[in-house]
Amino acid sequence: MVVRMRVNRSKTGKRRSHHGLQKARVSTCACGALRQSHRACPNCGKYNGRVAVDIVARAQREQRRTKKKQKELRESGQSSETKETKETTAAKA
Repeated sequence: MVVRMRVNRSKTGKRRSHHGLQKARVSTCACGALRQSHRACPNCGKYNGRVAVDIVARAQREQRRTKKKQKELRESGQSSETKETKETTAAKA
């Protein structure tokens, strides 16, 4: 059976010309860090000259979350820290 409407290589290449990957465009923030255009700086949290994201509050929240998760894992006995301490004490004995 013959293909009825065959598309030649040049037509296929023209269609796929926009499929190429592009590297991310970055600009320099006022603090000196690189950031993506039209997005808040991950380093200082500023966007368009004003603070859009409170980085200090975000860091504190992340610390609280990790601390709470570590505590829950320790209480349930699934923490890797408790397993390591058990193994070291067993090896010493």
